[in-house]
Amino acid sequence: MEYKDYYKILGVEKDATQEEIKKAYRKLAMKYHPDRNPGDKSSEEKFKEITEANEVLSDPEKRKKYDQLGSNWKQYQHAGANGMNDIFSQYNRGGGGSSYRFEGDFGDLFGNIGGFSDFFESFFGNRTRQRPSSNPFSQAQASKGADLEANLNLTLEEAFNGVQKQFSVNKKTIKVNIEPGTHDGKKLRLRNMGASGNRGGANGDLYLTIHIIDHPFYEVKGDDLYYNLDVDLYTAVLGGNVQIHTLDNKKINIVIPKETDSGKLLKLKKMGMPKNGNLNDKGDLYVRILVQIPKKLSKDEKKLFEKLAELRK
Repeated sequence: MEYKDYYKILGVEKDATQEEIKKAYRKLAMKYHPDRNPGDKSSEEKFKEITEANEVLSDPEKRKKYDQLGSNWKQYQHAGANGMNDIFSQYNRGGGGSSYRFEGDFGDLFGNIGGFSDFFESFFGNRTRQRPSSNPFSQAQASKGADLEANLNLTLEEAFNGVQKQFSVNKKTIKVNIEPGTHDGKKLRLRNMGASGNRGGANGDLYLTIHIIDHPFYEVKGDDLYYNLDVDLYTAVLGGNVQIHTLDNKKINIVIPKETDSGKLLKLKKMGMPKNGNLNDKGDLYVRILVQIPKKLSKDEKKLFEKLAELRK
């Protein structure tokens, strides 16, 4: 298992702020996103790597755990699953006791965006948390099994369009249908899919919390979507058309009015997140224009801008 230096992958310092991490991720994600590099396997692998790094460093709890054990990852590797509770004791929420594991393919359950690395899965991806039992007589009589909790990671495309996830729990194959327009933080309860009951008691339940992985271009606010669109200075001044990809894998033309300011929002009605699972009823899409100032100007270009500045006077 290879150690992953997530700070190095994103090109940020270890004391980077959340805003600096977000900015670095967005810049790299825009460069290596599969939509911009169709058929390029190296870009696809790079995109997976930076997405994984952002998934850890943008989450304060995961980042804290990673920082604590980053330099001692080999110690963790050799300790194995049984030693994890001791190493992570300060982070455990369950107050002691062994955690239950899922059997089968963890990739689907914990967010298969093309596959997190073994390093990520070993640290963050293949454990569930046991909910504390409220039955004081669980050792003496039949009782319901413990409830289990886990995160279900989705890409924004999956949350937008809806998706079916399949995984195994206690040697049972489970299919979960995620409706279109599912939001981050939504909780799903799967009855009788938790730990086995004691002395013939009923199984516990499995609680899944939806987590939507950050998208390099889109943000979600309620039922509305926000898209950050980089526009060159000349198109912003003179106007023009720019094509973008939607979350349902379509292409649309965005008309940039002439003399458009950086930060201006263009509203596209009924192109946001589906409402209540209905793909025909959506919020709105707001395209945020980000004007890119040209860099490394030639002498001739500088003279032209100087002439423009004189004309504006």
